[in-house]
Amino acid sequence: MKKILLLSSLFVALFSCAKPSPQSSEALAAEIAEVKSVLKYVIERGMGASYEQIKSQIEKADKIWDLKINESPSTGDPKAKIVIVEFTEFQCPYCSAIAPVLDTLVNVKYPGKIRLVYKNFPLSFHANAPAAAAAALAAHKQGKFWEYRWALAPHFQSLVDSTFIATAEKVGLNIEQFKKDMVLDDEKKAIIARDMQLGAEAGVQGTPNFYINGKRQDRFSPSLVDSLVKELYK
Repeated sequence: MKKILLLSSLFVALFSCAKPSPQSSEALAAEIAEVKSVLKYVIERGMGASYEQIKSQIEKADKIWDLKINESPSTGDPKAKIVIVEFTEFQCPYCSAIAPVLDTLVNVKYPGKIRLVYKNFPLSFHANAPAAAAAALAAHKQGKFWEYRWALAPHFQSLVDSTFIATAEKVGLNIEQFKKDMVLDDEKKAIIARDMQLGAEAGVQGTPNFYINGKRQDRFSPSLVDSLVKELYK
């Protein structure tokens, strides 16, 4: 991925809108030819990406995606100017670490200014992540998805039934109902698969992966959110 991003900069002049320069057509043609020559040189020496792969990555990075935000659990103001969509899961340590940061951003630092949307993206090598997703969906049926999500996040190393139930007790769920609903049945598998397909189409390759107002963010951080809030809520 880093190699593709490195090469991406070579394409900016070719595949983005820019203010016309006073260059002659001959000079511009020569510049484009030079960029293509450098690109060809890099690709031929095994940088691991083809012309079409690089172009595809650039197009995905710039695209505003329709991420079906109303199909998934969300918190914050539905009319907020900033919509953060997180493709995530419960067994990923990085997802665990970012969870309290997101909670603070949405509910403490910028209440009413951010809407956060949860999309399931359990990685194939995290065997317990789908069951955790099912438990969170069971909490969602009782209207406490986010309370459950925040409470379960620290337990990424112990995602077993006893942890799921203890977390349900902690956030005040009806335990008998929760035990029935936490089963990873076909309905929940379909929801997870739907989210994963959407994520794959939008270029998600790992977790957590963030999109702000439909655009993928390769370097998500609280400071980025700070900047957006200042820009959009002047």
